Amino acid sequence: MTTTLSERTPQSALDATRLRVVLLVEVNEGQQQHFLEAYEGLRHQVAGVPGHVTDQLCQSIEDPSQWLITSEWESAPPFLAWVESPEHMAMVKPLHTCVRDTRSLRFSIMRETGFAPPPERQRGRLQTAPRVGDGIVRHALTFTVKPGSEPKVAEILASYCAPKARVDDRTELLRTTLFMHGNRVVRAVEIKGDLIAAMRHVAQQPEIRAVEEAINPYLEVDRDLTDPESARSFFTGAALPAVHHMPAARDTGKVERHALLYPVKPGCGLAAARLLARHDELAAGEPDGPVAASTIFLRGETLVRMVDMRVPLQEDPVLAVGVNGPRTAAVLDRLIEVPDTTALTTPEGLRHFLADCDMDLITDRRSPDES
Repeated sequence: MTTTLSERTPQSALDATRLRVVLLVEVNEGQQQHFLEAYEGLRHQVAGVPGHVTDQLCQSIEDPSQWLITSEWESAPPFLAWVESPEHMAMVKPLHTCVRDTRSLRFSIMRETGFAPPPERQRGRLQTAPRVGDGIVRHALTFTVKPGSEPKVAEILASYCAPKARVDDRTELLRTTLFMHGNRVVRAVEIKGDLIAAMRHVAQQPEIRAVEEAINPYLEVDRDLTDPESARSFFTGAALPAVHHMPAARDTGKVERHALLYPVKPGCGLAAARLLARHDELAAGEPDGPVAASTIFLRGETLVRMVDMRVPLQEDPVLAVGVNGPRTAAVLDRLIEVPDTTALTTPEGLRHFLADCDMDLITDRRSPDES
């Protein structure tokens, strides 16, 4: 059955629509006043973050331990840049001592009722049309290991036992793909259902705990998974969110999965991600073209594009890299760090760049239902 482009609507956090963030918080018994004081010290700092519009703190009228923080942002990119920064981690640290659980939800604002907002809240625009998803949540983690330890880390990551795929009635682990490039590791996951529930489930599995402990001595950033604060700090710093996904047609057929690590210049990560996203949306207009599907992960200047190809990577380096002509290649060339001999505007340069940024596939595992 042929899938039309309209049925393959991209899922993206790269547009300029306004964002509503909802943070559900469970406060420890007797710590409500401490939590309120910590929030008071935090909210004035958050108000100065670029892209922040407003926020509210609410307490449940039924259960005093349940609190709700909502915030509005001009768009998703400035929020993601802040929430993944070391400054954010330091800013929210005082809250950790008085809360036992948090859950963050992010929504594009599509409709609103009432009077026109004041000028300071008119930044950004409303989402124009509903997004059509495939019910799968995509996320990645990335971290670096000590130089020289790459073969041992790859061996550990390739040989671990897969955890139980079924989390609960509505959540299941569908696919985990691990890549390495030099000493950088990227672990991409696809989950049906609740991402937070799945991540907690994985962290509790003995197979995963064993492999995490096995790679601990080789990490460049020390961590202690028995210490909740150390574990939280590591996994927050390792988060590599999916900011754009172009789904495959239902009749994709056989594909090979690759990941490309782009050497982005400082401050150019968002521009490069948007350029690659536009390219992949255009490439999706060719249902039988080389690019079947793609997911772009971004955190600061760490930009990874995971792409499912119908042909070998080097057979079509233009589409594999994410450019569709000299003009797009020249723009991307200005956003990334490449040697003069690897200019993306030449066929030879494209091939060299593709070979340099192609990550090594360590393992690609699917749940039995997805195999």
